[in-house]
Amino acid sequence: MIKGIIFDYGGTLDSRGVHWSEVLWQGYQQALVPIDKETFRTAYVEGERALARERIILPQDDFHTLLRKKVALELEYLPESYNADTRQQWVETIAGYCDQAARQCIEEARPTLEALKEQYPMMLVSNFYGNIDEVLRGYGIRDMFKGIIESAVVGIRKPNPTLFKLGVDALELPAEQVLVIGDSLRKDIAPAEQLGCQALWLKGKGWTQEEDQQTHPHTIKTIAEVLDWIHQL
Repeated sequence: MIKGIIFDYGGTLDSRGVHWSEVLWQGYQQALVPIDKETFRTAYVEGERALARERIILPQDDFHTLLRKKVALELEYLPESYNADTRQQWVETIAGYCDQAARQCIEEARPTLEALKEQYPMMLVSNFYGNIDEVLRGYGIRDMFKGIIESAVVGIRKPNPTLFKLGVDALELPAEQVLVIGDSLRKDIAPAEQLGCQALWLKGKGWTQEEDQQTHPHTIKTIAEVLDWIHQL
């Protein structure tokens, strides 16, 4: 029996299970940045590495601010140089597009989150940059969660199951009574099941073709399916 729920955030609540590189790539296309997808993916990876090395994202940054910083950093890794005005225009277009895309996903998820909150205590467990609290407040869903376990704050990253263990402990429930919902089979579902939690995979387009071809018996395509899935248990 499920008595508590742990949600992942990035890729789960804010992009319908789609890897965030795909959302950003759509933003790059909207901005007409003259690069191919492979070049973008290289810049994306280098940008993520830089964000892991340096404290660029601050706790008070909302998601739009985060996106502006993130995109500006990625653009530094493009093989060609572009003038400052062009780069700034790209930053604003891409950040605006991605912020709106995330907001739409959150609004789609809101009725399900509200319904679940009435029945279960919920925690958020996320690999994030240290500002997830501000991001949730900006989108008006912070009060849905009893608490947050964030990788940048606790110094542990998925797929280390210890991150989920902290969430389970905060719920004060046995692992087998906790349902974990996430978009990554490797980073969410596998470590959750390793702990003994039940797990539900929100499957969208992943980072690799290998991920897209993987399967799991407990899979959904939308957050709205969570309630039906629980009721069928």
